[in-house]
Amino acid sequence: MTTRVIATGGTFDKHYDEISGNLGFTNSSLAAVIGRSRITAPVQLEELPLLDSLDMQDMDRQRILSSCRQAAEQHIVIVHGTDTMRDTAEVLGRAGLGKTVVLTGAMIPYEIANSDALFNFGFAFGVAQTLAPDVYVAMNGQVFKWDAVHKDKAAGVFRRC
Repeated sequence: MTTRVIATGGTFDKHYDEISGNLGFTNSSLAAVIGRSRITAPVQLEELPLLDSLDMQDMDRQRILSSCRQAAEQHIVIVHGTDTMRDTAEVLGRAGLGKTVVLTGAMIPYEIANSDALFNFGFAFGVAQTLAPDVYVAMNGQVFKWDAVHKDKAAGVFRRC
């Protein structure tokens, strides 16, 4: 059973530019993350344009939806920015894909010390293989259905609605 992993950007995939001192995008870190996670299950990696989720528009969410619809795989993990993860989860959830789709991300970029990215990815990848078809958000060891989650920005965590 192959799991599709879709990279869309977000803090997870931001890189620190030592010259400018800014965080931005170059290439996705997901190939390295998959290798470092020592995942032995088959993976199909797809990289969409990497965006900060605050910059995502409806057309970007439709691109993600289209990728999910076209995927031959029944289990999909989407790495996404946390600020609008719930919005994308809603678009996917309302579409009734009949697949297990798990969105995850990170509060600290993968390449920065003490990042939650590696754990969140491994957790999301594991639960994507076991959950019933629907759309979920998996963050920091918890799984939430797409229509019962929100980001508590003050606390920096996801909570049930």
